[in-house]
Amino acid sequence: MRRGLKQALAALAALGVLGPAAWAAFTPVTFDAREALFEIPKGTWARRMAGDPVEILPSEIHLVLEVRDVLLLRNLDDVPQVFGPTILMPGQSFSLPFEQASSYQFACTAHASGQMTVVVDEHPNTPWARLRWRVVRLWKTVRWSS
Repeated sequence: MRRGLKQALAALAALGVLGPAAWAAFTPVTFDAREALFEIPKGTWARRMAGDPVEILPSEIHLVLEVRDVLLLRNLDDVPQVFGPTILMPGQSFSLPFEQASSYQFACTAHASGQMTVVVDEHPNTPWARLRWRVVRLWKTVRWSS
């Protein structure tokens, strides 16, 4: 193989690896809205009372400061649901903004365990932080889907 062709192939291979990494590091983290919406579907309480171990909300919700840092819960069920100190009546929504990165524990009657965790991550301001945030998010997505 000619030397020029080898160099061109090496450059293309490097671009194929470094291009996505550069995009992940330098593109700001954004979402379509600051609110992360989670709904409690109609019939959740009835299914749970019938013995169905229904899991309608994730046990752990991840938010990002200054990007997606408002948890929005909507109760579409026929009975009130409790989230932390709040009672969500049927048809009611509850918006909870977060201002500090931390892990928060809440009582939640929509969960069989009765608890839910909201993890609020720091805003990834630097290229390395954005790259790490995207890699961790991709890893969790791949791990949960298998």
